[in-house]
Amino acid sequence: MKRPSTAKRDVPAIFQAVLDACGGQQGVTVGPGWGRGGIVLKRRGKIFAMLVRGELVAKLPRERVDALIAAGAGARFDPRRDGRVMKEWVALDVRAARQWPSFAREALAFAGAAGVLAKRRVR
Repeated sequence: MKRPSTAKRDVPAIFQAVLDACGGQQGVTVGPGWGRGGIVLKRRGKIFAMLVRGELVAKLPRERVDALIAAGAGARFDPRRDGRVMKEWVALDVRAARQWPSFAREALAFAGAAGVLAKRRVR
């Protein structure tokens, strides 16, 4: 399987492990994100993880996001920095960088499960 190209942009070393964990998976694409140095990972066109302002931002079930926040592992993602947070997105600090690949794989699995449920609803 062909790996997504990241040659046109500088991938921070801290995020390379996330790309190694998820970038080569079937249906996963890598693209530019918002702001300087932003990178997004998508599955079937839907973002499941991204590098934003030096943090890994991952889409996970709301209950999992709540648990991570309660454990002090992250914060709800506030894309506009105005207090309007996203309930199924968690921003994971660089201090948890060793766990980023695991969180990204979890987000990829959640994205896959969400896609299956969406297909079932359409039929």
